[in-house]
Formats: sequence, C-alpha cells, structure tokens
Amino acid sequence: MMLARIRYRILLVVGIATMLGLVATIAFYSRYQERTLLSQHESTMRKLTEAIAEGLHSVMLAGSADIAQAFAERLKAVPDITEFRIMRTDGIEAFQDNKTIIEVNSRRGEELFPPRETANRVQVISKDDVNLRRAIDTAKSVVIYQDDAAGNPQLSFLAPLANQNQCHRCHGKAEAVRGVMRLTTSLASVERDILHARQQSFVLFAVALIATVLLTGYMLGRVVVRPIEKVTNAMARVSDGDLDHKLAERSNDELGRMGAIFNQMTAQLQSTYRRLRREQNKITTVIETATEGIVVTDANKAIVLVNPAAATLLGKPIDELVSQGYELVVDDRDFIAHCLQTGNPQDIRYKQHDLQVIATEIRGSDTAVIGTVILIRDVTEEKRLEEGLRRTSTTDALTGLYNRRFLDATLNAEFVRSERSQVSLSVLMMDIDHFKKFNDTHGHDQGDRVLQMVARCLQEQVRSFDFPCRYGGEEYVAILPSMPSDAACRLAEAIRVKVADTEVDGLHVQLSIGVATFPGIKAAKPEDVIEAADAALYRAKETGRNRVMVAAASEAA
Repeated sequence: MMLARIRYRILLVVGIATMLGLVATIAFYSRYQERTLLSQHESTMRKLTEAIAEGLHSVMLAGSADIAQAFAERLKAVPDITEFRIMRTDGIEAFQDNKTIIEVNSRRGEELFPPRETANRVQVISKDDVNLRRAIDTAKSVVIYQDDAAGNPQLSFLAPLANQNQCHRCHGKAEAVRGVMRLTTSLASVERDILHARQQSFVLFAVALIATVLLTGYMLGRVVVRPIEKVTNAMARVSDGDLDHKLAERSNDELGRMGAIFNQMTAQLQSTYRRLRREQNKITTVIETATEGIVVTDANKAIVLVNPAAATLLGKPIDELVSQGYELVVDDRDFIAHCLQTGNPQDIRYKQHDLQVIATEIRGSDTAVIGTVILIRDVTEEKRLEEGLRRTSTTDALTGLYNRRFLDATLNAEFVRSERSQVSLSVLMMDIDHFKKFNDTHGHDQGDRVLQMVARCLQEQVRSFDFPCRYGGEEYVAILPSMPSDAACRLAEAIRVKVADTEVDGLHVQLSIGVATFPGIKAAKPEDVIEAADAALYRAKETGRNRVMVAAASEAA
C-alpha cells in the first residue's frame, strides 16, 4: 500500500509538472498561432487596400469618376467587407455631393464633370478623429482593431490616397493627401480559424499529456518504483528476521548504491545480532542460574522478566507475578515504594522467610526512566546466624539471660537517658540465699538447674522491654527503664515469691533482692546505681535473707 501511494504520488507530481509545461507550451503556441493568423489577415487586407487604392488612382487618372464611385459601391457588397468608404480629408464621404466636382471644374476652367442631381453630405468620421489625422499627417495606413455595435471584432484600415503629380491638374498640390479610404472587414473567419487552432492545440495537449503520463509512469515503474519495491520488500524481510537476504547490485546509479548500502547494513546488523545473541545467552544464563530473584519491568511498569529464583523465593508462579505487577511482588505496595525511594536494601519477613529487597529505576542516557529492576535475596539463614551470634555475644549460655557485657552497655545507655529526661530508672540486684551450701550439698548440676529456674522466673515477671541479666555466679540484675521505686519493689516481691514457690527436683530456694531507683538516689555514674542496689541486697542478707530491701539515700555514692 505504501509503494502504491509512492507510485501515485510520483505520477501525480510528474503529471502536474508535465501538464503545467504542456499548458505553458500550448498557451504559447496558441497565442503564437493567433498572432500569426491576425498578422496574415492584416497583411492580406493591407495588400487588398493598397490594390484598391492603386485601382482607384488609375480610374481617377483616366477621368472616370463615375466608374470610381461604382467601384466603391460594389466593394461594399463583397463578403467579409463590412464597410468601404472613400472620404475627403475632412471625414466626409466622397462621391456623395458636388463639392469635389465643383472644385475640379473650377480648377480646370471647364465643366468636365456634370453635377449630381442628388447631393448627400455624409460625415463618416469626425475630421478631428485621431486615427484620421494620423493617416493624413503620416501619409501611411492606420490599422484599427475594434468591435462593432454587436460586439463582433473588426479590422479597419485608414489608407491615405496620395496627391500625386498626375493629380495636381485637377486637385492642386496644396495637400499631400487628397482623401482617405476606409476598409473594414469582419474578423469572424479569423476567429473561427483561431478557435479551430485552439481546439487542435487542446487535442494535441490532451494526447501529449496522456502519452507523457503513461510513458513516464511506465518508465518510473521500471526505473524507480520497482527498485524501491525491491528495497522495501528486502527491508520487510530483514525486519522479520531474515538477515541473510541480499539485494542484487546491477547498476552504478543511486538505486544501485542504495542496494549496496542495504547489503552492507544487513551485514553489519547480522554481525551485531550475532554478538548480541552471544551476550544475551550469557546474560540469560547468569539470570536463569542466579540464586537471587530478579524482576525487571519496562518503562510502563509492566513486568518483562522474572527468573526462576524469584518465583521460588516468592512462592508464586511466574504468570501470577507478571499479572499482579511489580508493586505486589511481596504483596506490599508501600514496601516496594519505600525501596524505590531509598534505593537501599530493605528487609521484610515474607512467608516464613527473611528477604532482602533492592528496587531501583533504570534510566537511559537522557535520564528518562526506561524500566525498574527488583533484586530479591533470601537472608533467612544469615538472619538466623546473625541472631545466634548476637545472642551468643549478649546472653548467658546457661540461663539465657543477658550477660555482663550487655548489662554494662545497656545500663550506661539507660542511665544517660534517665539523667537527660529525668525518667525513673530502677535496678534490682538479686542473689540466691545459701547457694554455695546448696551447690555443695546437691552438686553443680542441680545448682545449674536452680540457676536456670531463677532465670525463668525472672523472665516471666519482668516486662517485655526490661532487661533481665546474669550478673555473675548466683547473682542477677534486672534493669527496669521508666519504673519508679514503688513499682520496682512490687516487681521484686513478685519475683521473690515466684522463686520461693517454685520447685526444682523437689527442692526450694529463696532470693534476697535489693532495689535502687534513680534519681531517687544520688548517682554520678551507672555503677553508682548498681552499688546502691548491691548495698540494699547486703542489708537484706543481714536482716534475715528472703526479702526485698530498698536502697536509701545514704547508700548512694
């Protein structure tokens, strides 16, 4: 269809150009013919006028004025001659009155010509008429093109009748021109000839135009359109993947050069395509075998690539992922939006797995977004190992409580926070009564089980954001942020009662607990709070054990 439009456009352009050229040629030719016909007619009429003038002159020299008048009257009846008159220089028609006869008879002194019985004074044209005066003054014929009353074109000649030497005897020699002859002919026959010539020109124009367009269309089809069709068909085959197709290079003109360039282009495309295929195979292998999930979208946010690892990690078929869209790969639009906004790895718990997600936009050379890529990595095992390491470094292996290192760091942070915001910070110092004697009597294994039981009771009684720690041996510390002294005392009593009521292999143990609350006591550093709680614990031991004692201000540092 495209080639057909090109063919028709070329034909249209050529046809218009040819038509304009032919129209200009025919117009020029018609105008030339018209001028030629008019010129020929004018020349013929000029010769006729001159012949008539010579004839009249001969008749007048013979003294036959009556013959001249008859001659003039008969000329009026000739076809295509619409008017023939002989005028004196004043524009009055001759041979109609007795003025000239009287003047001639008077000049000759005898009555050579008898007067007319009936005299008519006919003013043909004004004696001041421009054309009449020019014919008389120049003694040359004047040609006049004009229309009659009905609008028909006419050609008129004003031919001066020279006053020659032979005429002086009758007319004198005062005037160079003794009269003017006016001959008017109709241009109807000339117009018919011109119309006929125009019709012939139009027929010639139509034939030439049709022949030129057909011949041009045929030649363009063979020389231009057909080679273009071959190139277009070859391009279509290449666009369909047939990079092996070649064009025959049969000429050295522009179209032949086009075929050569096309073959070079397809050869380069073929080489580039092979390289891209190799690189694509490499990239495909990497993507397909990658353990990380990869999801890629186009500029319209439609998913165009999902590797098997992504489907496995997310627990969804690839078709489902594509249909849901990239925003729901982990069923959380806000999370993916946050990942795109930050561009940093983000962790999410998804279907019993810990996943690390990185989402970023792909931009072209003009910084326009051309796609999005989401990388998904399963970090469940890493999280487990990390948590194990964290617990190992911060918890006591026997009791599962926080260890001494964690206690020191946490107490320091909470003390600074309490000091800055003036929020209460309570610390419980706990010790198992007579644990050494119990350990010696029942053995270290039984002692370890007792230590573990006390740790469980402590974890059960404190709040989720409190920090139960093993201080060392049979001593425990509980760091209680934002807890006032009275609430700390109630908690300490609940822990003491819980431990006392709990059996371990049929055996019971008891706790002594010291409570210290900052800023209820004076403390310059975190260790001062521990020392105050330890002092209160010591008093609980001295006053009978299995009890809770609160640090007094005097026990502060």
